[in-house]
Amino acid sequence: MKVAVLAGGVGGARLSQGLYRILPRDLTVIVNTGDDFQLHGLSISPDLDTVLYTLAEWADPVQGWGLQGDTQTCAQQLARLGGETWFRLGDLDLATHLFRTQRLSQGASLTQVTAELARSAGLQLQLLPMCDAPVPTKLRLATGWVDFQDYFVRRQHADPVLECRYQGADQTPPSSAVLEALKNAERIVLAPSNPFLSLQPIFSLQGFESLWAGCPARKVAVSPMIGEAAVKGPLASLLASLGHPVNSLGIAQLLRKWVDVLILDESDSALVPEIEKLGIQAICTPSLMKTTEDRERLAQVALHV
Repeated sequence: MKVAVLAGGVGGARLSQGLYRILPRDLTVIVNTGDDFQLHGLSISPDLDTVLYTLAEWADPVQGWGLQGDTQTCAQQLARLGGETWFRLGDLDLATHLFRTQRLSQGASLTQVTAELARSAGLQLQLLPMCDAPVPTKLRLATGWVDFQDYFVRRQHADPVLECRYQGADQTPPSSAVLEALKNAERIVLAPSNPFLSLQPIFSLQGFESLWAGCPARKVAVSPMIGEAAVKGPLASLLASLGHPVNSLGIAQLLRKWVDVLILDESDSALVPEIEKLGIQAICTPSLMKTTEDRERLAQVALHV
């Protein structure tokens, strides 16, 4: 079965790993790049790198992002010199950004560079950025519009978000590799990623809605909410500040035109009737991915519902 996954963040990376353990050669993971940015002259793609490191089994197992065993020597010296250190890059992680920046400066596309990184990690799947042009996510706070990383890292996502904007997305098409992967997929899985920060940037790309409508594959999403809490990140506060129910019903409302099935945690079974009124099939199963076995078990559910 050919499977395409839309992913971003730690939850997206973890379910992608579960799917990769089942379908190493028939899997394409399409990753959000709305949080990409430039720092210290380097091109940084946080979601792509989190997925890459997780699939390669290099990721820090505690925080879920970054590289296991990484150090902060460069960041510490940069602080001594008075440089910007609000976004701390690990020493090993710097090598990824240096490689990406060099290859992009040589004229390679982000799709080509990502493929090279995946091959260097020994991965057999196809790992794709959602597009090759910058489409930065912007967030409106009470004080005005800010860049995604300013909100997420510098401000520690503490401010209520009043609006999201995906700058330039409506003028930027998905890459040809993304188009091909979605058209050929027999199943499309939306990983348990933040709908506002990881999935909507992909949905907002030029022509994506009509492309999606033309994909015959069954479309299955995994909710990133358990009860009224997000498994990771600021999703609960985003749902609240943007006027949605702070639970998997809110996720269903956001994804109703995009999916056929929503997988939610077994503890949220009381939400099934309301979700199914939206025209989405709701499936309950344990959804917290603490171990590699959890990730593979949840992936099996996503492949067979």
